[in-house]
Amino acid sequence: MPVSLIPKSRRHFLQTGALASLGALTVSAESNDNWYALLADTHIDANPEKDARGTNMAANLKQVVAEILAEKTAPDFVVVNGDCAFNTGLEEDYTTFRALIQPLLDAEIPIHLTMGNHDDRGPFYTLFPESVERPKPAGKKHLAILETPHVNWLLLDTLDIVNKVTGRLGEEQLAWLSKTLDQLDGKPVLVMGHHNLQYPKKDSTATITGLADTVEFMEVLSSKPQVKAYFYGHTHSYGLSKSRSGFHLINQPPVAYLFNETRPNGWIKVSTTGENLSLTLNCLKKDHELHGKNTVLSLT
Repeated sequence: MPVSLIPKSRRHFLQTGALASLGALTVSAESNDNWYALLADTHIDANPEKDARGTNMAANLKQVVAEILAEKTAPDFVVVNGDCAFNTGLEEDYTTFRALIQPLLDAEIPIHLTMGNHDDRGPFYTLFPESVERPKPAGKKHLAILETPHVNWLLLDTLDIVNKVTGRLGEEQLAWLSKTLDQLDGKPVLVMGHHNLQYPKKDSTATITGLADTVEFMEVLSSKPQVKAYFYGHTHSYGLSKSRSGFHLINQPPVAYLFNETRPNGWIKVSTTGENLSLTLNCLKKDHELHGKNTVLSLT
């Protein structure tokens, strides 16, 4: 469920045309700088002093916000790709989360927030009443199209049941996704959702910890050559790979705690051209071997 917090001076909505008819929020970037800050898995608790796995989550998010604001130019937008809240998405969690991201809004930087399995739609909307009201083309799922000069971003909703690890897109959202991809212009498409891909294993009774409808999702994405990447969080393990059909898979680092202390946490600075996608990893620990690493991926 992308909730979009867009300062009034930066709002530019398409009210007519094919994209508006798709029923999701459609936002055009107004800047020519064309860089974006991507975060995931902030896991903010009501208590800003709360630690988990030896990590103070609020301190980490505060550091990331400060780093974004210290950049020479402001990003066109920020996306927090799910699990904004610590565990069950309490109203008090979002009160603390909102206070931590407020400096970005004060700087008139648009923020788009997707839902992870530790989020809850009801309390979320209570704390973000100015979030844009818009039609829901896929049942309870909330979707967004972010147009930029070089690429189109599609923000999906993989939340199924609060505090249950499994994610799900659902038939309605998959149908919307296929229709939307057919109607977008010819620019490369970058897709974002909280959950990772997980192909089912034969005769397995193990819990699905990723996206339950991965097969159906990949059938849609793989049939659309304009899809060039899928960004996701959830696993708390940064990495780059490719799908079976050849588009990029970007596993975002968590802002919060790690499951494996050797992996980086932090955020990604993204810039695009019509041909390339540039990713710069900003680690919270500046002595990590991957801090500052830049990777350029082809969009052709």
